[in-house]
Amino acid sequence: MSTARKILFNTVSQVIGKACVALIGVFIIKIITSYLGKTGYGEYTTAFDYLALFSIIADLGLYTIGIREMSKDKDEIPKIMGNVLTIRTVFAIFTISIAAFVSFFIPQYQGTHIPPAVMLAGLAAFCNILTTVISAVLQVNLKMEYNSLGSVIGKLVSLSYMVFIVYILRPVDQSFGFFQFIVAGIMGNVAMLAVTWHYARKFVPIRFQFDKAYAKSILIKALPYGLALILNTVSFRIGSFALSILRTKAEVGIYGVPMRMLEAVGIIPLYFMNAVLPPLTQAIHRRDGSHQKIIQFAFDFLVMGSLPIVFGTFILAYPIVSIISSPEFLSHAGIHGSDTVLPILIFALSFSFINSLFAFILIAADHQMKILLRNIIGTTFIVIFSFTLIPRFGVLAAAYGNVITEGYMAVASYLLAKHYLKFKLNFTNTLKIIVSALTMAGVIYAIREPLFTHLQNKSVLILVPLGGVIYVGMLFLTKAISKDMINMIRKPKAMVVESAEESRESSFPSDGF
Repeated sequence: MSTARKILFNTVSQVIGKACVALIGVFIIKIITSYLGKTGYGEYTTAFDYLALFSIIADLGLYTIGIREMSKDKDEIPKIMGNVLTIRTVFAIFTISIAAFVSFFIPQYQGTHIPPAVMLAGLAAFCNILTTVISAVLQVNLKMEYNSLGSVIGKLVSLSYMVFIVYILRPVDQSFGFFQFIVAGIMGNVAMLAVTWHYARKFVPIRFQFDKAYAKSILIKALPYGLALILNTVSFRIGSFALSILRTKAEVGIYGVPMRMLEAVGIIPLYFMNAVLPPLTQAIHRRDGSHQKIIQFAFDFLVMGSLPIVFGTFILAYPIVSIISSPEFLSHAGIHGSDTVLPILIFALSFSFINSLFAFILIAADHQMKILLRNIIGTTFIVIFSFTLIPRFGVLAAAYGNVITEGYMAVASYLLAKHYLKFKLNFTNTLKIIVSALTMAGVIYAIREPLFTHLQNKSVLILVPLGGVIYVGMLFLTKAISKDMINMIRKPKAMVVESAEESRESSFPSDGF
């Protein structure tokens, strides 16, 4: 199977899995928001967003750097896996414990469900951290369909338990239901970990190891990217955190609905780029120019994947929010609801898709330190922006701050990647993709109101698949899906073969920034 085909199959399997998870997640959000309301869902969201700020410390970039190191020497996979598993387990226990302890001393959280929720949700976070470590083995072997299977099974377990609690047990005490929702998350993550562990051990023994010298070496390699990830998480979560201590829990709930949607979709470029990372790393270190086609292929795929989501969500924000939540989350009487926040936040998604490509180029080229510099600037901006404007403008300030920051990250990543690695993007396909997405958006916008008159918010169930058909049709009509792209999938070496002239060119310009 060709490299491109393996990457696509690996990515598509994850996207399909994520689509199933997202669909299940729609029912989960619907159950939680309907049962808890804005304030209750705000506390639920706050607990997980707060915990995420600490949990990312347990990663320290080890997942992505581990994949890169495994792709360089597959004979070292058991050693790399064992050491990374040990390091992340120790860090996870430490950071989650600190998070739970500190939450009890935050004044705005006292007297709420948040501190005990953080303590309980820490178990779910711990299982998730172990799952991501183990899934690195599947990623290197381009077998992430097994991880996707685990994710789907885990979500089904969570949903089943939530349905049991709300519709069968029917607790009168809402507090009891609140904590049972978190228990459902723990059960789901345990199931996901079990499935991922089962399939990963078919490729390599899953054992804890600790080689002091090697652990120190990989920590040094991962630390710059790990710090960048921490800052990136702060940038992404700071809106929810600032709302939780500067505004109301209800506003956190309103902001949380579109943020959960972005999280569900925003993982797609990471799935894709984690699949691209091994062959991209190998191509760059061959220094023969073969990375050019991989980068162009990845860029076209990411643009092609992001634009229809952005345009479609912008037009259909109201019915989408209505379907996945409850009426109190919609705008009314001058109060901004999730349907107002979603069309703003969705543009952050388009930037994050492109940002992921250039960030991973820097990682593959061993320039992850440059991502840290970029994220320091971005995080500083969003923190100042949030704590200055959120007290006055609430959820709108949080949303616009997110978009501006993601836009900066994308531009900065592109400039850094271009500086440290020689490549050139062809934007011919980009124009075709834009035309296809605009055509789809125009048709959906034209028929949205007439269809809404008859079907109300359920019209989105027709408009979304119809938009997908129109978009794919336009991609073929405009030849955005070109023969070269199809040949990459069919021909085993199409993705890595370059002309002799390109191969003779040096991939790396002089260092210095």
